Amino acid sequence: MLDPSCIKRVKTAVRTANIAILIILKTAYYFINNMYGVFQLKKLIVLFTAIILCFNTTVYAAENSVTVSSECDISDIDVPIKDASSPAAIGQTLDIKAKSAILMEVNTGEILYEANCDEQLPPASITKIMSLLLVMEAIDRGDITLDTVVTASDHACSMGGSQIWLEPGEDMTVDDLLKATVIASANDACVALGEFLAGSEEGFVASMNQRARELGMNNTNFVNCTGLDAEGHLTSAHDVAIMSAELIKHDLIKNYSTVWMDSLRDGKSELVNTNKLVRFYDGTTGLKTGTTSTAKYCLAATAERDGLELAAVVMAGETSDDRFEGAKKLLDYGFANYSFKTLESELEEKEISIENGVKKTVKVETNNSLNLLLPKNNKEEIKRTTEWNKNIAAPVKKGDVLGYVTVTVGDNEAGKIEITAAEEIEKLDFWVTLIWILNGIFKI
Repeated sequence: MLDPSCIKRVKTAVRTANIAILIILKTAYYFINNMYGVFQLKKLIVLFTAIILCFNTTVYAAENSVTVSSECDISDIDVPIKDASSPAAIGQTLDIKAKSAILMEVNTGEILYEANCDEQLPPASITKIMSLLLVMEAIDRGDITLDTVVTASDHACSMGGSQIWLEPGEDMTVDDLLKATVIASANDACVALGEFLAGSEEGFVASMNQRARELGMNNTNFVNCTGLDAEGHLTSAHDVAIMSAELIKHDLIKNYSTVWMDSLRDGKSELVNTNKLVRFYDGTTGLKTGTTSTAKYCLAATAERDGLELAAVVMAGETSDDRFEGAKKLLDYGFANYSFKTLESELEEKEISIENGVKKTVKVETNNSLNLLLPKNNKEEIKRTTEWNKNIAAPVKKGDVLGYVTVTVGDNEAGKIEITAAEEIEKLDFWVTLIWILNGIFKI
């Protein structure tokens, strides 16, 4: 099955073949009629007619069951990614055939590996990571639901490149538009979502740039929400990793980014995910491919194993294999060399003394844990030290920070866990004391 733009080329080739066959038949008529007779000529005509019917039937079938993908050529989509050599050790250089690359741990934001990660480059369709982040956040706020119906505009339907061939006025749910955008990288679906949220693509792009600034994406400027080549539409591998980490924290996106194949319009439009890692790399959770003549081959890949969640970004690879093999090397490096641990406070005290309160003690608790990224070969001791605020006195409100559990790895501080009041304690003053005395007298 073929993408619509491929079908056009096939149809053109078939028409050319039809004309050629007719010319051959006309020329052959004179020779065969004279040399072999009418019976042989009839058999030849039947044969060529059958060939013509086969060609046209094949094209008709392909045209009515379209496989949509973000790249016309998906001929190698079933070919597994090449196995690399053993993962490199920490400190070694990875052989990644791309202009820029980075590996980031999602929860901490720590960079585990990078190569020229801050250079501004055109991102192609991995731009849609920010578009999808805004959609996820809109769903979280309750602005839209997966069942919300969006009507495609003329502008959305005019997008080139990857698309699901929306018609002006066609209605589609947010759920289906997300399928099209995430799996098939459909530009028309992405613009339809953006217009619905912001009123126009321009307004949506302004929101994308604002969110980029909030996330600290200092090398990013979006001009459109699709990733189609445009002057000044630039980002960096580092910034892509930042927005990838933010997006993949929304579990809902994984309902789409982990899908290998799906369909729309009651099965008439089939979707194939061009992120081959979804099928061939264990633990893959997403995320987005991108390809244009200017941006070349780009990939933002996310994967999770044993609680360690990684985001690998490869930009400006020369071939499709370069981006997949590069991302695989980055992820292999991360999973081979690092582990992710969640440390609890292990606070021994359940309550502590307090001054000037209606009670002499206040109950304490820790509601947070510390996410700690460690090399697998780490041999340094992990220590927890409890530090209390000085002169803790009433009044105290529930949730007030009264101290910290400081976690160190070797000689380095890894982070702090807050210790908070688990109850409210009023200050012991004259009126409170008087009430106590009076209550005591009346009880007597």
